[in-house]
Amino acid sequence: MVIVAGHITVEPQQRESYLAGCVGVVEQARGAVGCLDFAITADLIDPGRINVFERWESHAAVETFRGNGPSDEQGADMLSASVAEYDVADMRTLFGEDTA
Repeated sequence: MVIVAGHITVEPQQRESYLAGCVGVVEQARGAVGCLDFAITADLIDPGRINVFERWESHAAVETFRGNGPSDEQGADMLSASVAEYDVADMRTLFGEDTA
């Protein structure tokens, strides 16, 4: 399993439009082969922060979906980004069932 997690920052007044532009990406990702979870969400405290969380069956699934990464327009709106990919060796469920 692979987890991609982190955050990006945009101007606070641009966050809602940036997120609106991500709806299609989230829909595509959640329908992609190997995607277990995918979320791009507004941070509850920082008005310019957008949190990223993805969970994939394999690195190959991530690479097949990702392609070239964010569009040029999305990249231009980012002030900074800190997103990393993690290879997961083991997992245990803490709450509820894993329905992915």
